[in-house]
Amino acid sequence: MYLEPIATAAAYMAPAPELGPSSTAVRAALQPASTEPPAQTAELSVLTYNVRGLPWPMASGRGAALHEIGRELAALRREGRQPDVVLIQEGFRGEVAGLFRESGYRYWAQGPSRSERTPFAGMVVGARDLFRGEGVGKLMGAGLHVFSDAPIVDVRSIAYNNCAGLDCLANKGAMLVRLAPEGVPTPIDVVNTHMNSRKASRAPRSRTLPAHNGQMRELSAFLQANRQPGNPLLLGGDFNVRNSPARYYYDALDRPYTVVREFCSQPASGCGDGAADATSEPWLRSQDLQAFSPGAVRVQPLRSEALFTAASAKRPLSDHEGYLVRYRLSWSAATLAAYRPTPAMEVKPHKLGVKVSFKR
Repeated sequence: MYLEPIATAAAYMAPAPELGPSSTAVRAALQPASTEPPAQTAELSVLTYNVRGLPWPMASGRGAALHEIGRELAALRREGRQPDVVLIQEGFRGEVAGLFRESGYRYWAQGPSRSERTPFAGMVVGARDLFRGEGVGKLMGAGLHVFSDAPIVDVRSIAYNNCAGLDCLANKGAMLVRLAPEGVPTPIDVVNTHMNSRKASRAPRSRTLPAHNGQMRELSAFLQANRQPGNPLLLGGDFNVRNSPARYYYDALDRPYTVVREFCSQPASGCGDGAADATSEPWLRSQDLQAFSPGAVRVQPLRSEALFTAASAKRPLSDHEGYLVRYRLSWSAATLAAYRPTPAMEVKPHKLGVKVSFKR
């Protein structure tokens, strides 16, 4: 494993030469994949939400907040407005099990555990600072969870090798769940991730920036190795990129996906309500992102909205808002003709520590 010297951090700070809504990826996403009219369409909504499920003494009162989030999701379900898929970050506490039970979802998958390790052939940030939590081991897993109404047919995960500061105490990484929504002719690959923070890590920028960029490289390698060719990709999570062009634009031209806020900033996107505003680089105004890439099934963001906002709750349930995107899925007659349903994974009783859970 190659240890990258911190002096190379300056090399990561230069943004890509072609950025933002005029980039090749966004232009390509705006173009029709085929002139053939779709045989059928469906919609799928994805919520990404950092629930701040930190253990005591890092935070207090979080167990009650997690249960309240579960009740809020259940209320949305009673109204027929529940997200089809929920991506959770910072779900470190056992009360996540209660959140799952109360929310009404049938399938539950979890990301890397505390002990999971993933070999990585690329560069990794070198020296460790024990006083800031580096090199002392992992005290927690990744805190990543996915709830779904559609069956989960596969789960993959990666524990990032790069980290800086207090973030190293958690086994941050990414997870891919392969969903089989009823009637959709291919599975859908959904990825959830949580990346290195800045100030909260208590580490200097000279360490947090290369660590974050290293995690982006690891995420790209994970997607390349685990995404099923032909499956559409939906990606979400806490990317910790707010007000940081150096983080957001790192390796931007090599991304195998299009960021929703960039896509929706275009007049021709058809995103409708919740489209990104006209201010400069609105995708830099949040830590939380969603992105997409088509497969045999085409994907298009329709609209987005914030959930669990300060204005909508009696008290803040997290230090993040939930970010929900509704996507249109469409496919051709040829794709539909080749449709072969995929059986769901064998599942186990739901509790923290198992990979996939199922609730009847």
